[in-house]
This record gives sequence, structure tokens and C-alpha cells, in this order.
Amino acid sequence: MKIFSLFAILITTQLNASPLFENLSNNLPNHAYSGEWNHFVGGGVAVLDCNNDNLPDIFAAGGTSPSKLFVNESNFKFSEKKLQEITGSTGAYPIDINADGFMDLFILQLGPNILLKGGPDCSFSDATKEFNISNEAQWSTAFTAWWQDDKLPFMAVGNYVDLNDPKGPFFACDSHQILKPSGKIYKSNKFEPGFCALSMLTAQDASGTKRLRISNDRQYYVRNGYEQMWDLSDQRFLDETDGWDKFSIWGMGIASRDITGDGRDEVVLTSMGDQLLRIANSDGTYKNAPFDIGTYAHKPYFGDDGRPSTGWHAQFSDINNDGLADLFIAKGNVDQMPSNAIKDPNNLLIQQSNGLFNEVGLDAGIASLERSRGAALADFDLDGRIDILVMNRRAPMEIYRNITKNTGNWVAFQLVQKGGNRNAIGSRITIGKDSQQVTIGGGHAGGQATPIHFGLGNAKTATISIEWPDGSLTKHETKTNQIIKIYH
Repeated sequence: MKIFSLFAILITTQLNASPLFENLSNNLPNHAYSGEWNHFVGGGVAVLDCNNDNLPDIFAAGGTSPSKLFVNESNFKFSEKKLQEITGSTGAYPIDINADGFMDLFILQLGPNILLKGGPDCSFSDATKEFNISNEAQWSTAFTAWWQDDKLPFMAVGNYVDLNDPKGPFFACDSHQILKPSGKIYKSNKFEPGFCALSMLTAQDASGTKRLRISNDRQYYVRNGYEQMWDLSDQRFLDETDGWDKFSIWGMGIASRDITGDGRDEVVLTSMGDQLLRIANSDGTYKNAPFDIGTYAHKPYFGDDGRPSTGWHAQFSDINNDGLADLFIAKGNVDQMPSNAIKDPNNLLIQQSNGLFNEVGLDAGIASLERSRGAALADFDLDGRIDILVMNRRAPMEIYRNITKNTGNWVAFQLVQKGGNRNAIGSRITIGKDSQQVTIGGGHAGGQATPIHFGLGNAKTATISIEWPDGSLTKHETKTNQIIKIYH
């Protein structure tokens, strides 16, 4: 067991800092997610370190425009790195499939999906055929991955409307795929029923069991569909006999984190209307959070448009490093849908010590009124404060630098272990009552492979417990305000 500190940065250690962001979108090369009705959904971003310099880089889906790779040159300067031309992308997720220490990209497409294998200096090569990734043309909009041994990962791809169904698009949801390792390649297995998935996440659920959650868009399944949970061990969908009561929403994205301190992750499901927070119960079931918790964010919080909001990417992180997880939600009308708000600002919901969340998006300076889709919360300048990246439909991407004053202390972790699951996907990191899982999936059409960030308030040291994928437990002591790489 080795523990290695990458770097340390000292910052002020006071609590109750009011979040504040600087709009540095002009520092990004111009890029937007474009397309007509079959790109109403998607628009994901993948954030990864593609050249191993510790700075988070950006892969941006383009829809009918070419996808782009932006390399972080430090101090919020980004340069475009040439890729093979990829059009039709809806999103992407970083994953080190071959455990070589270079992040790969699984790119979701309107058409055959693409696997790019990472190499030195942000170089990527097309490895779709090498790994025998299915070349079936589908409308892919969701992704998750997990390891069942120390070899190749299992991967699930969620598909939206079946474009070959002449009766579509309504009542025409496509089936999905589970890509199972077979030696050094993959075999594609049909995964159904599908109810137009827009997000998938494999993680420990409220029962502590690793399961695959699917959030589905009621807009196109219309009737007889519902949110789904797949048990990886039993190879079946849960039902009422498992305590999994059927419910249907216009599901767009998934965010998961323990916000109650009991070691069980709560889940936020974004939708058209309520952004549904489900509280994990001790018996392994879930209940809807009370309305006054402040996370439902069901309509715009400024302006005179009282129509329902449309939520997409959601993500928890500690914005002011006070030790309490906050919640960002990207919002935006599907296009010109008259039933929902047209000007729909993104949410920044800051958790208070009483467990309630306060909306600060407008005062913090991140209340964009563009049609936002995918997003990422990451520390792009390595100053210990979480920044915000947002993909917009038919409008330029946005990036916001966190310049909050008097934030608390922090620490962030990169886990590395032997075998195929190099980045220890499936681990849980715990500090005090705060814990986070290391996962691939969730969000809306995009995810990130960045250090796991914890805000620590006034604490100057931290005791960390890690439950590794093999079930072993390790404990570590560290000073704060640094990124730590831990080897297992």
C-alpha cells in the first residue's frame, strides 16, 4: 500500500462562504451541441486527464457538428486537439478499458457507437473494431460500466427511440445492450425492456447491493413504462416484491451521493417538472424527500415564467468546501416546447447545516438561460474549488471559475490498484460521515474521471477509510488541501 501526494495548495479556512463564479466561457474554443429533433436530447461532456498532467481536459459531443477535444493548458486556457472527425455524437464517458493508465472514451452516437483508445499526449485511436464493439446503428443516450473481475469491464449502453420503427417516435422505445467481455473482445447482449433511457448508473443502492439504475423519458414511452433497477447478481429487474415500487417520470439524468451521513446514497432524478430527490431508507428502499428540502427545483427561480422546468445533467459536489454536498442542475427547454419554461436558468443548490438546500444560482453568477444539457463539476485550475462546465444546445459551451472567497479546506483522491480495474471503480471513500462512491455513469450523456473531491470545513487533517472493490478496507491519515493518489 502506497500513498503519494501529487501537490498541495493552501487556502483560507472559514465556513459559510457565499459561492461566486467568474464566467470564463470566452476562454473555450467555440463549440455548441447542434441538430434537429434527434438531438433534442444528449449533449454530454466527458472530463478526463488525457495527458496525465493532472489538469482536467474536455471531450465535447457535437450532435450534427463535429465532436471536439479541448486540452487544458492551465489557468483556464484551452486549446483544441485534433481528433478523427466524429459527427452524430450525443455524449461520451471516460473509462480506462485496458488498464494502461491512459483514459479511453466511449462515445455515444446517433448511429454506431465509437470506442477511442487513449494514448500519450491526448492521442486517441479508434479501437471500436479491436474490442468488437457492436456496429449496430442505434440512438444511444446513456452509458454505465462496472467490473466483475480484474479483467475487462462490463458496459451497458442505453438507447432512446427506435428510428427504424415506422410507428414511432411515440411508443417506439428501443432495447439496450450489455457489452460482456469475452477474452479480449466484447459480445453484445440485448437488454430489455427499454423505455427510452436517458441515464444509467451502476452503484451500490440503498441496500448496499451493486445495481444498475435506469432513468427513462416518459415523453416517448408515454404509457406502461417506468424507472428501472437491474440486479447484477440475479440478472433481473426488481419489482414490488423487492420493495421497488413502480413510478414514472420524464427522466433525464441521475445524480447519486450520500447526503444524510448514513453510508447509503440518495439519488436525484431530473425531469420535466420536479427534480426528484429520493432518500435511501435503512431497509434498502427509497422514499421521496419532503418538498421543503429545496431540491425539487420545479420551475425557474427568477423571471416571470411559471411553467415547469426541464432538468438534464445533475451532479453533487461541495462548492464552498464546508463539508456539505451541494447540487448543480443543468436546465433548458427541449426546444420550443410550450408546456415548459423557455428561459430556464441552471440551478446551484447549496446545502445548509439543517439539511435544506438554498438556491444561489443568480447571485453566484451561473444562471445561464441557454438550453443547457450536459455538464461537469471539476477543479479545472487545481485550486481546490470546484468549477462548472456546461454544454448548451445551439449555443456556445460555458465554463465558470469558482472564485468563492473564504472557502473551507478540502482533499481529493485518485485511487489506483492492480489488475483490469485500474481506477478502482466500485470503491467507496469515507471521511467521517461523508462518503462517495467511485462510479462510471449517471449525469446526462456524459461523465468524468477526475479526483474524488471532499470539502472539509476547518479541518486541517483527515482520516480516510476506503472500501476497495474486492471488499478490503484500508485507512489513511492526511493533511488537507491536496490531491492524494492512493495505491492498493
